[in-house]
Amino acid sequence: MTPVIDPRSGDVEDDASSTKNRSLLAITGSMLAEISLPRLLFVSTALILFPGFLLGLAPLVASAWLQVMSQAVRSSVLDIWPILIFLAALLVGLFGGVRLFRLAEQSFWSLNAIVIQPVYVVLREVVRQFVEGLLVQRVRGATRARVRAIAAAGAGIVLSLLAVLAVLAAWPSARFMVAPIDVSSPAQVIVAAIANGVVIVASYLAAAALVWGFIDAWTAQPHDVRHFERGPPTGRSWRVAHLSDLHAVGETYGFRIESGRAGPQGNHRLARTLARLSAIHAADPIDLVLVTGDMTDAGRSTEWAEFHEALRPYPWIAERILMVPGNHDVNIVDRANPARLDLPGSPNKRLRKFRTLFSMYSLMGERVHIMDKTRKRLGPSLRRALDPQLNWMVHYANHGRPRLDAKQKELWARVFPMILPPATDDGLGVMLINSNADTHFSFTNALGMISVEQLNSIREIAAGYPNACWIIALHHHLVEYPRKAKSLSERVGTVLINGNWMIRQLQPLTGRVVLMHGHRHIDWIGECMGLKVVSAPSPVMEARDDVTTSFYIHTLLRTAEGNVALGQPEEIRIEGVAPLHDSPVSG
Repeated sequence: MTPVIDPRSGDVEDDASSTKNRSLLAITGSMLAEISLPRLLFVSTALILFPGFLLGLAPLVASAWLQVMSQAVRSSVLDIWPILIFLAALLVGLFGGVRLFRLAEQSFWSLNAIVIQPVYVVLREVVRQFVEGLLVQRVRGATRARVRAIAAAGAGIVLSLLAVLAVLAAWPSARFMVAPIDVSSPAQVIVAAIANGVVIVASYLAAAALVWGFIDAWTAQPHDVRHFERGPPTGRSWRVAHLSDLHAVGETYGFRIESGRAGPQGNHRLARTLARLSAIHAADPIDLVLVTGDMTDAGRSTEWAEFHEALRPYPWIAERILMVPGNHDVNIVDRANPARLDLPGSPNKRLRKFRTLFSMYSLMGERVHIMDKTRKRLGPSLRRALDPQLNWMVHYANHGRPRLDAKQKELWARVFPMILPPATDDGLGVMLINSNADTHFSFTNALGMISVEQLNSIREIAAGYPNACWIIALHHHLVEYPRKAKSLSERVGTVLINGNWMIRQLQPLTGRVVLMHGHRHIDWIGECMGLKVVSAPSPVMEARDDVTTSFYIHTLLRTAEGNVALGQPEEIRIEGVAPLHDSPVSG
């Protein structure tokens, strides 16, 4: 008997977090209705208010220490107590001062990553989208580039002015030198510390927003690649299958978070993609299979199991696959609740990272290496680096002990970037970057950020192989595409916060690197400031089961000058099939 509503077709709950079926405003409304206010207050306090308070408290503690030191020095040298006080204050300054400085520095950069840079980037993209929407018929090519440059400068100016207003508002309550009355009035110290934090952060934002805005305005805008190289038959070349955003789900009829009922069900399209790739490899071998993130839809164990099961019939892929973590693999996402919030001490986020690491360990652990960041050179293989850690990692995966949280965080930062070194000094290597920002909120899970530590490793490994060419693989897009975005949510919800900065920092490697990413599910090959950028479409997302999707096989060529060039890409189409629920359900 056929039910009134076929459960295999899904229902409105499957669209709760879908940006394809619901507007950003609608999802925001649901989020406000569902959000846990106590959790929001706790997370805001832990990640924003407390670091800001520590930052503002630092100058007060430093000034109090200086006062104690100066009073002890002015006291009689014949009195033993001032000498003891002086020595105690000196020891506190030597040992506690370093910790205080590190804590204040960590708080500052934490606020920068969580609040300051995202606010600027979001405002910049809001202004750009608004202006392009007003000039929809007029914005083309060079005009669009000028509009975006002006919008970036305008966003920087607006944000700088708002930050100045915040400084002026907090300044009357700020106090950077502790006074005697402060000791007897903790409330004054607390108010002063909060005001100090606002002044410090807002002053930085006022200056940084102007710098970011005008640098982004002067940075050359990206443009499409219109010419592909034709390499000689005997030249060096590599065939790279570029997959991204496969979003394996753990249910036979499961829908994906972003697409909901507007996308495919189950993993059948993923299976057809891998089967097609295998047939191509049999006819013309592929050197690398690069998956630039979002192997799973929500980073759950069942989804990773489905991903590995899909790969099982193709051992040749396991021998060639390279992966980077995507936001759906490691950040909090929930198809039924866009307001889901993980507490900072929750093991859920760390478990998603461990599942990703375990999969990387099993599929590519022997082939990729991590950096020896002390010696600034290529270090051991991923498998060798993780082998001594497996016992406590497995223990954490099974029990989630909070005492191991710091150890897990240090390990995750240490293993990136992962490096596939070139087979020869002048060969092709791959650097695998983690571009995911640490977020605890499902609504902001797609934000990206690249650490300075990873960028330094990129430079060091490139310097160690001066004749090699490189693929730098990451999940997030580095620049906004030279085309109009369909909706604002595509731009502000998925941004790489410091993408423009990374493009500028990679300028010394121009000609030697190709940047390959996914995340936006957009088919684009272009250049920005001379760097080649390849964006992968998703062969799984963006379409129902009966619609054709595609992925690309790229040919990378080594030129006579020793640079890396892009050959004509080969589009591989994955034909649609009838939906899974066409046949009636028997009862």
